[in-house]
Amino acid sequence: MPGNHGLGRVFCLVTALAVGGCVGPPDPARDPGLDRPTATSAAPGSVAVTAASTFTVVATGDVLIHQEGALVRQAAAAGAARGVGYDFGRVFTDVAPVVEGADLAICHLETPVSEPGGPFTGYPAFSVQPQIIDALRGAGYDTCSTASNHSLDAGFPGLARTLDALDARGMRHTGTFRTAEESRTPLLLDVGGVRVGHLAWTYGLNGIPKPEGREWSVNVFDPDVPEVDGMLAEARRVREAGADVVIATVHCCEEYVHEPPPNQVEIARRLLASPDVDLVIGHHGHVVQPFERINGKWVAYGLGNHVAEQGRGETEDSVVARFTFSRDAHGRYTVTRAEAVPTVIHLDGETVRVVNTAAHRDAHPASYQRIVEVLNSRGAAGQGLVIAES
Repeated sequence: MPGNHGLGRVFCLVTALAVGGCVGPPDPARDPGLDRPTATSAAPGSVAVTAASTFTVVATGDVLIHQEGALVRQAAAAGAARGVGYDFGRVFTDVAPVVEGADLAICHLETPVSEPGGPFTGYPAFSVQPQIIDALRGAGYDTCSTASNHSLDAGFPGLARTLDALDARGMRHTGTFRTAEESRTPLLLDVGGVRVGHLAWTYGLNGIPKPEGREWSVNVFDPDVPEVDGMLAEARRVREAGADVVIATVHCCEEYVHEPPPNQVEIARRLLASPDVDLVIGHHGHVVQPFERINGKWVAYGLGNHVAEQGRGETEDSVVARFTFSRDAHGRYTVTRAEAVPTVIHLDGETVRVVNTAAHRDAHPASYQRIVEVLNSRGAAGQGLVIAES
């Protein structure tokens, strides 16, 4: 099955310390193709004897479906041929092997989804085709961060509908929530016996207020202070719930700039100074931003647009970030290899594909060179970052 590759059998692990009910594994009756192992509890801080000694995580950039572009026309044509309304699968064909090859694959679904038949809207208030989730699942993604400035574009009903759609397709999620209980429940993903915690926060909601009485529905922080206490508190709860590794996804701060502004750097530094955060992944910039190693841990400040049509060359650049975690003699997992696979959103007539430019750099030399220079602009190459082809 997609996403179930080697160690990457991912599901929500309920521990004795989890608060309330977990957003658990999908109901087999809703997805009979799922074949997932039974969750087992383990004491926080311990590592199961059978846990993998190494595992890999991939993460990718913003998924934005603009309604007036070639991508939707391509998906509509493919969907009509299959009788499914829309089929976005073709856009990920070239990069799916990289995603499927990881033990845990994380996407960033930036927008809410609509009902299968619409209505669909794009910028500035998105409500997009839910079939994009089928394509993400088919490409091998296991879980998505959903906290962004567009989380409430379709109101609370759109937020809840998006999480329902992810659940129906067997994908996990964090950053937005349907109930207060969900918002308090750490998301733990079992990856070959290793418990990986994932949290996601956004800098704001484009001025849309949180629903009255449902202020817990989106994880929001103030980027100007910057205020990271909420993220650090959640990371601590995730660690105490049994996580061996904690990944923080941060949707912030300034768009269309390659160099992260001071507040974005400070957010990463403060998170990585905590023993409860092992890796920081950034989104929102819509262009590729550098990788950097801080306190022996990695931040990818911004992965660019994984799928979007913003009509600017640099907004078509993106990166598949891949990190290998290894267990040391003390049972602690740390990143022992950091890699980046450059990609580009390639438009050829009415065909839109996310292309691995590391493997096809001769066809996209400007994009490849631009990405590599940005990735290394804060010294990542000297810190161990590898530009990978597959």
